[in-house]
Amino acid sequence: MSLINRKDRIFIAGANGMVGSAISRSLKNSGYHLLLTPSRQELDLLNHQAVELWFKKYKPNIVILAAAKVGGIYANSNYPAEFILQNIKIQTNVIEQSWLSNVRRLLFLGSSCIYPKHSKQPIKEEELLTGKLEETNLSYAIAKISGIKLCDALRKQYGFDAISLMPTNLYGLGDNYNLKESHVLPALIRKFHEAKTSGDNLVTCWGSGNPLREFLNSEDLGSASVFALENWNPFERNAPKDINGNVLTHLNIGTGNDLTIKSLAEKIAEIVGFKGKIKWDMSFPDGTPKKQLDVSRMRLLGWESKISLEEGIKLSYQDFLSSLASKTIRK
Repeated sequence: MSLINRKDRIFIAGANGMVGSAISRSLKNSGYHLLLTPSRQELDLLNHQAVELWFKKYKPNIVILAAAKVGGIYANSNYPAEFILQNIKIQTNVIEQSWLSNVRRLLFLGSSCIYPKHSKQPIKEEELLTGKLEETNLSYAIAKISGIKLCDALRKQYGFDAISLMPTNLYGLGDNYNLKESHVLPALIRKFHEAKTSGDNLVTCWGSGNPLREFLNSEDLGSASVFALENWNPFERNAPKDINGNVLTHLNIGTGNDLTIKSLAEKIAEIVGFKGKIKWDMSFPDGTPKKQLDVSRMRLLGWESKISLEEGIKLSYQDFLSSLASKTIRK
């Protein structure tokens, strides 16, 4: 029996972003149509009073918190205050108001960056708060950890039904291809495309290319989110537990497979059609050396990813070309 139903009013915070729009599509494909998807202009999630008034007016039953300020190493390193301040404000406003408004279920989306830099690999959920975080995304990670712990605290003290998913590195339709703000995969798509079209024979990429990363298509995260809302009750007898038999309220979402950034760059270059050379600029930081998630618990529940990395990159490249044609790409 599903834990949510087709009559529920489902609020997707961040519905117009890459992740939120993927979740919206997955919900619609699963028969949910009472979706509340306000734009940033219609609802400023940074404004506590605006969020309170919006909840009173629209009365959602289910809330999915997909809104966040996100970015790659460059953005995280240069704007740490914005990353911690904005994310904590968004999370606190939406989670607190969901609890106060008697929302029945809330899904909070975190990130694999919550785990320590030198976590045991593949990373199990128990690794949270067992070591030092990676400096290049410290502010974002701390904000996301605070969101997880707020959900846990409200569940423990007030019985509020909040669950959290920790996705690995995401990419997909509607991604951000801005070279100074985007994550590595969309940034590489843009770099190789621009080099190909301008006739350049050399592309310079940041770091050594040696770090290992795992990538999940946002459409897969959309399906995982719906699956978790429908099927995962952390307190059910057969729900995933940690190694000590304790209840888990956050689960990893990923493919379970990783590759080096160098291999990723070569794969993207091939798909884009760039035939020149790749140079690695080691004056830029690598970040965490390896960040592969253990996704066995989500698989035991019955969900696993379906979109291969090669297929996903091809879809993303077509999305980039479409955005370029419609002149919606940010410089």
